[in-house]
Amino acid sequence: MSGETTRGPDDRARCRWCAAAPEFLAYHDTEWGFPVSDDRRLFEKLCLESFQSGLSWRTILAKRENFRTAFQNFDLNKVAEFTARDVERLLKDEGIIRHRGKIEAVINNAQKALEIVQQHGSLAAFFWRYETNPQKQRDPQTESTSSESIALSKELKKKGWKFVGPTTVYAFMQAMGLINDHVQGCVIRADVVRARNAFQRPDR
Repeated sequence: MSGETTRGPDDRARCRWCAAAPEFLAYHDTEWGFPVSDDRRLFEKLCLESFQSGLSWRTILAKRENFRTAFQNFDLNKVAEFTARDVERLLKDEGIIRHRGKIEAVINNAQKALEIVQQHGSLAAFFWRYETNPQKQRDPQTESTSSESIALSKELKKKGWKFVGPTTVYAFMQAMGLINDHVQGCVIRADVVRARNAFQRPDR
C-alpha cells in the first residue's frame, strides 16, 4: 500500500492505493482498517493474504467469493476436516488460486486455529494481543512489517501455521484494524479511529 492521498468520486481525500482499481474504493471505505473480532473473518483474511503472496490484492479480491465457496465460507471446523481429496478438488477449481502449498496451508492453519481457540477462547483474543499502540505507530504506510507483525508471525509459525511471514501478517493487521494505517488526510482515517475507540477488545 502506497502513501499519500487521491481524490475519490466525492472529491474527498483517500489513501492513494484505493484509486488503483475500481473495486478498491468500497473495500477501502468500508472494510480496510476497521476492527474485526469475528473469528471467521479473521481466519479468512489471513488465508487470503497468504494466497496473495506474489500476486496483487486485486486478483484476490476479485476471487474472494469463489474462495469463500471453495473453503466453506472459511468455517474453521469444516476446513479443518478437509482431506487430500479436497485438495485435489480445489486444484481443479479455476475460480481460485490453484497453488497446492497454499491450499494445504489453509487446511493446516484451520486445524492450528482450532487449537488456538481451545487455548485462548477465540482467534480474536489471540490476535488482538498484537494490536499496535497508536502512540507508538510510525507514519502510516511507510512499513511492510512491524515489531508486532514479526512477533505474531513468529508465534504462529511456532504453533505450526504456514505461509504467515511478517509481511503477510502485517497486511492482515492493516486490514483487520489491529493498526490504523490509513494515511493522515484520508477521510476514512477518522472513521477508523472512532471505530477502534468504540471497539470492544476480546477477552484475552
